Amino acid sequence: MQDTDTPARGGLARAALRQSLTLARRSVSRLRTVPEETVGFVLQPLIYVTLFVFVMGEAMAGDWRTYRDFALPGIAVQMVVLSTLGTGLALNTDLEKGLFDRFRTLPISRTAPLLGAVLGDLVRYGLSLAVMTAVAAAIGFRPAGGVQGVAAAGALILVFAFSLCWIWTLLGLKARTPSGVQTLATVFLFPLAFGSSVLVDTDDMPGWVRIWAGVNPVTWATDAVRALLSGAPAGREVAGTLLWSAAILAVFLPLAARAYRRRVR
Repeated sequence: MQDTDTPARGGLARAALRQSLTLARRSVSRLRTVPEETVGFVLQPLIYVTLFVFVMGEAMAGDWRTYRDFALPGIAVQMVVLSTLGTGLALNTDLEKGLFDRFRTLPISRTAPLLGAVLGDLVRYGLSLAVMTAVAAAIGFRPAGGVQGVAAAGALILVFAFSLCWIWTLLGLKARTPSGVQTLATVFLFPLAFGSSVLVDTDDMPGWVRIWAGVNPVTWATDAVRALLSGAPAGREVAGTLLWSAAILAVFLPLAARAYRRRVR
């Protein structure tokens, strides 16, 4: 019996993965069918670089080029971290429109719509990082870590973003309206994104802020990306980021899955 059940479970898992990837493609296809989303993904990196490098660079470091080299790795992390909120908003909107009720009538895995939504968002974050890389190159950013460092940094950001998506997925399932998701998420998201080493060195922060920034997972991700891009040893920072990502997943993925089962049953 055990030998028979194991292949059966394996077949179900493969089918669920295929269905999730199909629904992920549906999510990504909105970039083609909804032009404003495509425009947003192109403009977002430009706006972030303009605001944080050119507007703040002289004041923060006395020279925007010096600040560019410090801030761009953090801006890449911050941009994706803030974008993960969209996962919860889109999920809550789809739930309110009854889309997931229609999914229930299809012969697909119960978890495929949820996983497909997260994977589709992950593809869009990757596209945003690609645009961000092009913008950084256009203003003269030349990471010493080379292509390998850029690829490793991008992969690490996406792993970290995947874990954060499940926090907002849980909020999207629990909140009653999209505005409720945004309000709740902002309370948690802003301390994560801005109470970190994204824009300033933690050594320049007041004592109590420095303590928070030191344990903040966004700081660990930012420091890891900086090290990878600069070609410096990054083992400690990368390991810390992966541990944080694993811990977030271990807590929020099961909670989100349970909330999803209750919401759509």
